[in-house]
Amino acid sequence: MTKRAKKFAEAQSKIEDRLYALSDAIPLLQQVKFAGFDETVEVAMRLGVNPKHADQMVRGTIVLPHGLGRSKRVLVIANADKQKAAEAAGADTVGGDEIVERIQGGWMDFDAVVATPDMMRSVGKLGRVLGPRGLMPNPKTGTVTVDVEKAVEEIKAGKVEYRVDKAGVIHAPIGKTSFATEKLVENAYALATSVIKAKPVASKGKYVKSVVVSSTMGPGIRVDSATIEAD
Repeated sequence: MTKRAKKFAEAQSKIEDRLYALSDAIPLLQQVKFAGFDETVEVAMRLGVNPKHADQMVRGTIVLPHGLGRSKRVLVIANADKQKAAEAAGADTVGGDEIVERIQGGWMDFDAVVATPDMMRSVGKLGRVLGPRGLMPNPKTGTVTVDVEKAVEEIKAGKVEYRVDKAGVIHAPIGKTSFATEKLVENAYALATSVIKAKPVASKGKYVKSVVVSSTMGPGIRVDSATIEAD
């Protein structure tokens, strides 16, 4: 058994095979962490939807009350008159068609992309590059907009985009293990509330089937979904 596997097994042994209230799961996750860096804490929610049907797709955005503990590198693709506003709002890189060409050439030094509607004809060429990475601007998530200042500020403040995957699961970060416990709990509740509000009308039966919280390197801790839905 490798050193890492041994530490993982040791951490897992401290977690009981049962459902935890979210307010108990988060401090336990922080207690059993063993990695030598500040890990990201993630929530995974398995939903009672079939993403193959368009009317059961679940996606949305939420600005977490306590952010994510790191500032995302934001790229804004806009026309000249919006570029100054984007820079003033804190965008890391701003440009027009020349940025599209750079990305086509392999440049990927960014974590989020915002585009103005008039640039989408050019940005559309990047679908195969940005799409699989979840970086393609979309009006539904507020990343195709004329209000580039608001979009940049929200992303910098800790805006999280979520989208159900093919297995019906949403994965989203809620902060770092170094966060105060109550801040992680509040971020998790904010995410869960947003996902619950995004329930499609076509979804029948139990909506939140299971919830797991975990850190980058640590084992998952099962959360009682009733405690999240109740709040």
